[in-house]
Amino acid sequence: MRAWSMVAPGPVEEGSLRLVRKPVPSPGDDELLLRVRACGVCRTDLHVAEGDLPVHRPGVTPGHEVVGEVAGLGAAVRGFAPGDRVGVAWLRRTDGTCVYCRRGAENLCPASRYTGWDADGGYAQYTTVPAAFAHRLPDGLDDVTAAPLLCAGIIGHRALRRAALPPGGRLGLYGFGGSAHLCAQVALAEGATVHVMTRGADSRRLALALGAASAQDPYTPPPEPLDSAILFAPAGELVPVALRALDRGGILAVAGIHLSDVPPLRYESELFYEKELRSVTSSTRQDGREFLTLAARYGVRATTHTYPLTRADEALMDLKAGRFDGAAVLVDDLG
Repeated sequence: MRAWSMVAPGPVEEGSLRLVRKPVPSPGDDELLLRVRACGVCRTDLHVAEGDLPVHRPGVTPGHEVVGEVAGLGAAVRGFAPGDRVGVAWLRRTDGTCVYCRRGAENLCPASRYTGWDADGGYAQYTTVPAAFAHRLPDGLDDVTAAPLLCAGIIGHRALRRAALPPGGRLGLYGFGGSAHLCAQVALAEGATVHVMTRGADSRRLALALGAASAQDPYTPPPEPLDSAILFAPAGELVPVALRALDRGGILAVAGIHLSDVPPLRYESELFYEKELRSVTSSTRQDGREFLTLAARYGVRATTHTYPLTRADEALMDLKAGRFDGAAVLVDDLG
């Protein structure tokens, strides 16, 4: 099969990824073999390719927003059949026995493993997934529409819950890419007022088209104090900016897996009055099930831009440069 491989971590425009030939993987006893039908392009893939995240698997194939068709089953798999359509997300395995797993926080499992980082992902014609971590996809979603839901959507859902937005509250979103524009749709459907702070003019237009009350530059304060905010942009310098935009008792959730350094915070203007700063670490399978149910209920749809699989490096360069709004999705052009 053809697959993208990280040859050496570094800038994507300098060739950190290469399209190579790899054997079609064999599923383990508890795994599914999938023919990849679509794979979303996530900023985390960029962090893996460029070395912002440490190398876990030399030569790894990125991609963890995978829509695939079951092409083979491990000997111990039950409940799936060839031809079933399933989704693959970032969280790939946990030990199931640690204190975090036992209390329902499997996203904090020290033994957790991740698709496209610890194991080859979906920038390929085939991939595998443990059957217990495969997601059933709602009917009515085509492959390209479904792919970004599997990480961008799920992590946005967890970030929204971590931000503890009160009913009818005022939510600020910093950055408006693949995850934020899905999170906004859920928040709006649940009655929130949404303000978007993002640098891209196309992204601001998309935010307003989806129903945001305002859209402005990240350093321009929103028109009213915020009850909650989520930082999607991997820019640590925006943490104090977002904290200053919060009302008393407000919460800022940082959604990215990687963040540039946060500057010193001033207690009086950025943390006093019981403001809170929270991080978001991966997501659980329950998060995925909840979000996919809400996506079907609220009609959440990704704004997508398709790229052939053979141009995955171009998709990542465009993501890095902010050349599109919404989410990019790879589709197999190799047959």
